[in-house]
Amino acid sequence: MTNQINLPVLRIGLGFDTHRLETGGKLKIGGIWIDCGSHAVGHSDADVLMHALTDAILGALSEPDIGRLFPDNAERNKNRDSADFLGEAIRRLNSQKMAIVNIDCVVLAEKPKMAPHIDQMKKELATQMGITPQQLGIKAKTGEKVDAVGRGEAISARVVVLLAGT
Repeated sequence: MTNQINLPVLRIGLGFDTHRLETGGKLKIGGIWIDCGSHAVGHSDADVLMHALTDAILGALSEPDIGRLFPDNAERNKNRDSADFLGEAIRRLNSQKMAIVNIDCVVLAEKPKMAPHIDQMKKELATQMGITPQQLGIKAKTGEKVDAVGRGEAISARVVVLLAGT
């Protein structure tokens, strides 16, 4: 006979996304628009942080990824607000009776500098997910002139999320 301990269900999810950058327009990242003279290229609004965050949550829930739920060859997803994707992940999280414990994010971009925008991103994303900004960490790194990110040709995000349920 083994001793049974009732532990909460814990799930970890990992999300990753990269988009090419082009000159002109505004960059949407973390649910906010930054006027920096470039924009991310994508079928939707190309918010790499929201995409990585959505995939991290979906992965922790063992749900289909963002590409299967919102294919980039579907006209209904053209120029779509990434908040819709994150909203669907949160809906699935709630239906599984799971909760976000914490999230840690890294945005990789040569420019624009993310530090001036991180507090606003945290507030926006926390509001959309129904969590406190203290449950959400966002850091930014440059590419140190290495690879597409370092040359300013791309922007990328990595996210890990911890979920708990009963």
